[in-house]
Amino acid sequence: MPRIAYVNGRYVVHADAAVHIEDRGYQFADGVYEVCEVARGFIVDMPRHLARLNRSLTELSIGWPVTSGVLPLIVREVVNRNHVFDGLVYVQVTRGVASRDFVFPSADTKSSLVITARKVDPMVATRRAETGIKVITVPENRWDRVDIKTTGLLPNVLAKQKAKEAGAQEAWFVDPHGNVTEGGSSNAWIVTRDGVLVTRSAEHGILRGITRTTLFEVAAKLGLKIEERGFSVAEAKAAREAFLSSATTIAMPIVAIDGDPVANGHPGSITLSLRQAFFDVAEKSPA
Repeated sequence: MPRIAYVNGRYVVHADAAVHIEDRGYQFADGVYEVCEVARGFIVDMPRHLARLNRSLTELSIGWPVTSGVLPLIVREVVNRNHVFDGLVYVQVTRGVASRDFVFPSADTKSSLVITARKVDPMVATRRAETGIKVITVPENRWDRVDIKTTGLLPNVLAKQKAKEAGAQEAWFVDPHGNVTEGGSSNAWIVTRDGVLVTRSAEHGILRGITRTTLFEVAAKLGLKIEERGFSVAEAKAAREAFLSSATTIAMPIVAIDGDPVANGHPGSITLSLRQAFFDVAEKSPA
């Protein structure tokens, strides 16, 4: 069976899916997106993802392409048509199709909606968590509103490509003060020698990750303390553990930063406990 995509009101074969060449997402990256994990036949934390989508749309003055009540139904339909039991579903909304001009198009321009889903073998992430991943650091060079989940991701693309070329799996952005902000597609965490989880405050300078938010609840269940504050690269390298979080990785152990091992260079027990307990806490919507 071929993959199916939803494009502006139609379910189409993925290989034939297309948008207009003057879609503002294509020409200006004038759009936002969300990625939800699909695990064990459930869409994970979908209400929180759609709430963040609504915030992103509001911040950029982009109208909803369909009503907020209809969107979850379309998401489920795309997941089911693609027979995704474990994988991810991608939702993108742009300002729509209009003659190329920097200013917003007329108010009656309908926003565009694209939804895709694909299968992912969950054992790939499980095996990766057993050995941990490596990260590199790069200077922070993104725009100031990274709290909005826009499709303008070129700095992230370049950072993650640099990580790949260095034999790493993620890049951490570092601000002018030497503190880690977040990863190219993830939030950044460390665990202090005293077992305290540390992650940067999401009030400014990072995306308020949905998995990050759920991990706060997981940590509370496990009796772990969290501090929301900045941390330097040096503190991260000297930490008991380091890890990243995202919808597609949950809590992923980091065993090396810029080639220097974190602690003993093996995944930490606290990170693995967060990972193991995550699905007991996360909100699960039947697909």
